[in-house]
Amino acid sequence: MQKISVGKVASAVLLLLACDLSNGQPASQSTGSTFRIMFYNVENLFDPYDDPEKNDNDFTPEGNYRWTEYRWREKTAKISKVIRALGEGNLPAIIGFCEIENRLVLEELAKHPIIKDGKYRIVHYESPDRRGIDVGLFYRDELFYLLYSEPILVQLPDNPNFKTRDILYVKGILANSDTLHLFVNHWPSRLGGAATSEPNRIAAASTLKAKTDSIFALHANANILIMGDFNDEPKDRSLLEILQAKAPNSNSKLINLMLQMPEGSGSHKFQGNWGFLDQIIVSQALFQAKGRLLIHNQEANVFKAEFLLEDDRRYPGKMPFRQFIGFKFNGGFSDHLPVYVDLIIKN
Repeated sequence: MQKISVGKVASAVLLLLACDLSNGQPASQSTGSTFRIMFYNVENLFDPYDDPEKNDNDFTPEGNYRWTEYRWREKTAKISKVIRALGEGNLPAIIGFCEIENRLVLEELAKHPIIKDGKYRIVHYESPDRRGIDVGLFYRDELFYLLYSEPILVQLPDNPNFKTRDILYVKGILANSDTLHLFVNHWPSRLGGAATSEPNRIAAASTLKAKTDSIFALHANANILIMGDFNDEPKDRSLLEILQAKAPNSNSKLINLMLQMPEGSGSHKFQGNWGFLDQIIVSQALFQAKGRLLIHNQEANVFKAEFLLEDDRRYPGKMPFRQFIGFKFNGGFSDHLPVYVDLIIKN
């Protein structure tokens, strides 16, 4: 990625600083004891500069998306607005992202005026993904002490030339309380059909399962939190059978919090149906409060603020207010809604 000089943000973008963030806010967090963890597929947060090492030509001023510096800055401001609103004045302690191009877009996001008081630190590795998109993580270092991080390569045994996103593994200590293991995922897409592409997600699930098994082998009551866009639903084979992320009433080591969500809810809408490609999965230790950390109300949440939604043009109801429809600029935020959990530290 070539070096750049950052231009001034257009005054219209800076008006977002004054946007009303009151609509759709989650319940208040308890000061000093509750920590919000958020995951967001931000729908192609790219810079507009051509990287010869990546297939990012669509996201340049001359590309199919006509992606300019102005649009990048506007997008950054919008994502900042979402983060601030979801945190309700107390910014999330940890944020997982997918569909980000590189470290630069995360750096610019972290220092945006709307959220710069969070002083977010970044964990990011360049992945081999053929589209040039990565996963990444923000953390507030006064709340989370980073011990270790690594990218976990997802290899497809039947298609070794297929390049996809790494799984990001981060280990740290939350608020001087206990160790927390975090995984940020963006599994291979359903391009070509769900059934045809399923082996790719099975490979990602097997890779993640091997890593969580190694953690459980060392510490049976490990605090593990897995988040991401899995491109599969909670009851699909990759998650339910391979990863063995099951319902809260099971004795599985991993609990998929989305399996207890009501029918008709979701973080993503496809052909008129809401679903949960975006999920949060936790270990029994977090779900059952076997240590000092526990999941508030044993539940995950979807952030469905009104400003993140628009009328569905083809089906009844609302849909995520997305950035693009095909190559046509739509001016929204993302085609996914953020999901989050609150972690509580027991006294």
